Amino acid sequence: MNEIFNSYRQSLLRLKEVLLLERTIIHRDAAIQRFEFTVELAWKCLQTFLKRKGILCRSPKDCLREAFKYGLLQDDPRWIQVIEERNLTVHTYNEGVAQEIYDRLPHYVPLFEDLQEKLFTTGVGG
Repeated sequence: MNEIFNSYRQSLLRLKEVLLLERTIIHRDAAIQRFEFTVELAWKCLQTFLKRKGILCRSPKDCLREAFKYGLLQDDPRWIQVIEERNLTVHTYNEGVAQEIYDRLPHYVPLFEDLQEKLFTTGVGG
């Protein structure tokens, strides 16, 4: 679990770094790629954590629902939006959609930070 958690932590750090850069198309595209990595690693961390607790989940949304029930995450509708937007960025590429998602990325960072903190305080990252 430590390897996944450390990858998640690094991915979140890189996402935050790119969001501080000048808003250019290249930085937008880099931020979206970092967002995709961070979302993927977030749900993999959840899946691994929950599996250790005897809870099986097989998809990102399923893992989120279980993490909400377990109390690892607050039941925030932005988490579902994160998964849906990650699916949009991976499977379609539209300049308008990319820009809209890019504009919302800073609002998702606190969710990712909260997950990082919760995992750390449960001993996963320490």
